[in-house]
Amino acid sequence: MVIGAAVVLFIASFLDYSSYCQSGIDCSRIDNPNAWDSLGLLMSVFLAGVIAAALVVVSRALPGRKVAWLDLGQFGAALSIFALWTAFWTILDISNAGAGLILGLLAAIVLAAGAVAGPLVPFLKAPLLSPASPAQGVQGGQAPYGAQSSQGYGYPGGAQQQPYGAQPSQGYGYPGGPQQGQPAQADPAHAQQAQAPQPSQPSQGGAAPAGDFTPFWFAVPVARPLYGEDGSPNPIAELAPGTWYLAVEQRGQSLIAQTQDGRRGVLQDTTGIQRG
Repeated sequence: MVIGAAVVLFIASFLDYSSYCQSGIDCSRIDNPNAWDSLGLLMSVFLAGVIAAALVVVSRALPGRKVAWLDLGQFGAALSIFALWTAFWTILDISNAGAGLILGLLAAIVLAAGAVAGPLVPFLKAPLLSPASPAQGVQGGQAPYGAQSSQGYGYPGGAQQQPYGAQPSQGYGYPGGPQQGQPAQADPAHAQQAQAPQPSQPSQGGAAPAGDFTPFWFAVPVARPLYGEDGSPNPIAELAPGTWYLAVEQRGQSLIAQTQDGRRGVLQDTTGIQRG
């Protein structure tokens, strides 16, 4: 509505604003003036209305912009009212108003109504441009911590993140798990095997690796040190949040993790990590 009124105002500026013609004279040869012949009328009515419409449109496309401590929409509404006020008194002052001035007054009424009603009507005050969606992922292809991305360093596509130690019904590394709502049935052979004593096979880290361990990808919630497999007290690397690491072995409550550059070490604190 505001844009249409501005277009009509611009067109009306080229039409005659005065239709003075004496009786007995061929009026077709009289060149009546238009708004471009009167600088004051042009700037205060027609161009002022066009500028007001532009400010209202920009305020809807870019909310929050201000001019002289006023919102662009408020400034445009005030300018449209000024254009209507000037057009109203100008048409009363001219006895033979032409088509340009009459059309300009009607367009100024529509423009002022649209500019004033914009903040009050939900349909009119809706922003023209929808806000940009947040960027997916980070530069370099690494998925941010907690994001469900299908690409990135070491991210197993399609797998839902589970806290370390959770037993999902189906997922990466847990084939044939029980469905949700159904109790898990113990395998008798597996139960007997679990009850049978197994010889302890200490490794370099001092703990026995899990024989049925399946490698998986994980991310840490906070930065955590990665210690050497030889039991050295000094960390060899630091695992940072937002990066996926590969767990290649389990030793008791610790994990043997592999970094992006191929280094392997022991992650002693596995609480709160997110599985890929």
